[in-house]
Amino acid sequence: MWTKIQQHIQQLTGREFVMCDGLGPACGHRTPVSGGSINQAYHITDGNQHYFVKLNQASKEAMFEAEVTGLQEMHNSRSIRVPKPLCWGTDSEYSYIIMEWIPLGHGKTQTWFVMGQQLAQMHRQSHPQGFGWHRNNTIGDTPQLNSWMESWGQFFAEQRIGYQVQLAQRRGGYFRHTAALIENIPTLLAGHHPVPSLVHGDLWSGNAAFSQMGEPILLDPAIYYGDREVDIAMTTLFGAFPLTFYQGYQETWPLAEGYQQRQVLYNLYHILNHFNLFGGGYASQAQDMIDQVLARV
Repeated sequence: MWTKIQQHIQQLTGREFVMCDGLGPACGHRTPVSGGSINQAYHITDGNQHYFVKLNQASKEAMFEAEVTGLQEMHNSRSIRVPKPLCWGTDSEYSYIIMEWIPLGHGKTQTWFVMGQQLAQMHRQSHPQGFGWHRNNTIGDTPQLNSWMESWGQFFAEQRIGYQVQLAQRRGGYFRHTAALIENIPTLLAGHHPVPSLVHGDLWSGNAAFSQMGEPILLDPAIYYGDREVDIAMTTLFGAFPLTFYQGYQETWPLAEGYQQRQVLYNLYHILNHFNLFGGGYASQAQDMIDQVLARV
């Protein structure tokens, strides 16, 4: 695998890249780093060039291909920095993705403000086909459906909440009133008319970072074109971002009236997904959120 990765880098860059486990002056190295809960991740270097590599099972090649395409879509919005993907590939055992290595630093009051501004700018990128994307991708390790639809309410009911409920039922999960929930989502969102915005799709604190120079960076996207509020809602799910992030966002593109009522519904998608990924610990939280949403019907 590592030989193939070295060769792939050399082929694409036209520069020699030699990585080994020794300590001599001709040898580089690989170091395990944080890369999320579903992948192995490494910083690899030959002493001069540096790259970030994620590994998973060979069957996950399409997941990495979708991630590359998503990073490119975000980069093309010319709004906020994302790691530049170099390539992806597979062998008999592993699939991999190689991208630029960005030494990370820490966010400060002003840099969080700038991240909010730049996210709002990214959300300005829209799509004439409506809500969805030209391909499916993944949210964590779960398939994420992205067939184009004109109605945001129908899209979120069918391809977000409805699909997650189906997956939960397959694994033996049971939640009360899910049929009523899915049926009523278009009604709950009927008075809300978002434009299709390019969204990150998985924007929790672990996917928001800063370079050592303080430049905001977004990582590990699960992009599609949807209501921009889904990104803002998720930033509050596992501990909110600093206040200045929201100030920067609101100054650039204020949220629509009623966002607080939609926030729980949008975050329910991620809690159902966590139930499907990690098990029953999220079941009661999901049920509480379902009940809370239906109380508004």
